[in-house]
Amino acid sequence: MRATVTAKGQVTVPKPIRDKLKLTPGDRVEFVLDSRDEVRVFPVRTSVRRLKGMVTKPPKPVALEQMDDAIAQAYARRR
Repeated sequence: MRATVTAKGQVTVPKPIRDKLKLTPGDRVEFVLDSRDEVRVFPVRTSVRRLKGMVTKPPKPVALEQMDDAIAQAYARRR
Protein backbone atom coordinates (compact mmCIF):
# COMPACT_ATOMS: atom_id res chain seq x y z
CA MET A 1 0.00 0.00 0.00
CA ARG A 2 1.12 3.52 -0.70
CA ALA A 3 0.29 6.94 0.68
CA THR A 4 1.35 10.49 -0.08
CA VAL A 5 3.04 12.80 2.40
CA THR A 6 1.37 16.23 2.50
CA ALA A 7 3.21 19.56 2.77
CA LYS A 8 2.57 19.38 6.53
CA GLY A 9 4.21 15.95 6.74
CA GLN A 10 0.89 14.17 7.24
CA VAL A 11 0.05 10.76 5.83
CA THR A 12 -3.36 9.11 5.66
CA VAL A 13 -3.14 5.58 7.06
CA PRO A 14 -4.80 3.28 4.50
CA LYS A 15 -8.14 1.85 5.65
CA PRO A 16 -7.03 -1.82 5.65
CA ILE A 17 -4.21 -0.90 8.06
CA ARG A 18 -6.52 1.23 10.25
CA ASP A 19 -8.93 -1.70 10.39
CA LYS A 20 -6.21 -4.24 11.21
CA LEU A 21 -4.77 -2.04 13.99
CA LYS A 22 -8.28 -1.08 15.16
CA LEU A 23 -7.44 2.61 14.83
CA THR A 24 -10.15 5.22 15.20
CA PRO A 25 -10.01 9.02 14.80
CA GLY A 26 -7.94 10.56 17.57
CA ASP A 27 -5.92 7.40 18.27
CA ARG A 28 -2.17 7.78 18.54
CA VAL A 29 0.43 5.67 16.75
CA GLU A 30 4.12 5.11 17.37
CA PHE A 31 6.67 4.92 14.55
CA VAL A 32 9.74 2.74 15.09
CA LEU A 33 12.68 2.85 12.69
CA ASP A 34 14.55 -0.45 12.75
CA SER A 35 18.17 -1.23 11.90
CA ARG A 36 17.27 -1.78 8.23
CA ASP A 37 15.66 1.68 7.99
CA GLU A 38 12.22 0.10 7.83
CA VAL A 39 9.39 1.79 9.66
CA ARG A 40 7.01 -0.14 11.88
CA VAL A 41 3.77 1.42 13.09
CA PHE A 42 2.18 0.48 16.41
CA PRO A 43 -1.04 1.69 18.00
CA VAL A 44 -0.36 3.45 21.31
CA ARG A 45 -2.47 1.79 23.97
CA THR A 46 -2.79 3.22 27.46
CA SER A 47 -1.85 0.65 30.04
CA VAL A 48 -4.01 0.13 33.09
CA ARG A 49 -0.97 0.82 35.26
CA ARG A 50 -0.70 4.36 33.84
CA LEU A 51 -4.33 4.99 34.83
CA LYS A 52 -3.73 3.95 38.43
CA GLY A 53 -4.66 6.67 40.86
CA MET A 54 -7.02 8.51 38.52
CA VAL A 55 -10.04 7.19 40.38
CA THR A 56 -9.89 7.23 44.14
CA LYS A 57 -11.79 5.04 46.54
CA PRO A 58 -14.65 6.90 48.24
CA PRO A 59 -14.00 7.65 51.94
CA LYS A 60 -17.07 5.61 52.89
CA PRO A 61 -19.13 2.97 51.07
CA VAL A 62 -21.62 4.35 48.55
CA ALA A 63 -25.03 2.78 47.96
CA LEU A 64 -26.21 2.07 44.43
CA GLU A 65 -28.99 4.64 44.82
CA GLN A 66 -26.41 7.29 45.75
CA MET A 67 -24.41 6.47 42.63
CA ASP A 68 -27.55 6.69 40.48
CA ASP A 69 -28.42 10.06 42.03
CA ALA A 70 -24.90 11.40 41.46
CA ILE A 71 -24.99 10.29 37.81
CA ALA A 72 -28.42 11.89 37.30
CA GLN A 73 -27.24 15.16 38.88
CA ALA A 74 -24.10 15.26 36.75
CA TYR A 75 -26.17 14.59 33.63
CA ALA A 76 -28.65 17.34 34.57
CA ARG A 77 -25.80 19.85 34.99
CA ARG A 78 -24.61 19.16 31.44
CA ARG A 79 -28.00 19.95 29.89
